[in-house]
Amino acid sequence: MNKLKTGDQVIVLTGRDKGKRGTVSARVDDSHLLVDGVNVAKKHVKPNPMKGTTGGIVDKTMPIHQSNVAIFNPASGKADRVGIKLLADGKKVRVYKSSGEEIKA
Repeated sequence: MNKLKTGDQVIVLTGRDKGKRGTVSARVDDSHLLVDGVNVAKKHVKPNPMKGTTGGIVDKTMPIHQSNVAIFNPASGKADRVGIKLLADGKKVRVYKSSGEEIKA
């Protein structure tokens, strides 16, 4: 079970975007995420008349390693760690480590 999922609010812990908050938009692979507004790079794009795209410099969100982000806990207003709890019916749920309350996602 992945501790960070698409749609989670996260805070960047390290790097040039330290302290920024964003939403996980996609998982690139097992350990990399795309976070909206974080790790944005300028990419030079050639025009392609076959696809109808214009050339120029565009902003592109680049992947960030999941160890460099932490989930945002709205109750405390801070970053938090994620734990996995086994319920009585055998289901696994994600919980905040600080409070033990279930993550609503």
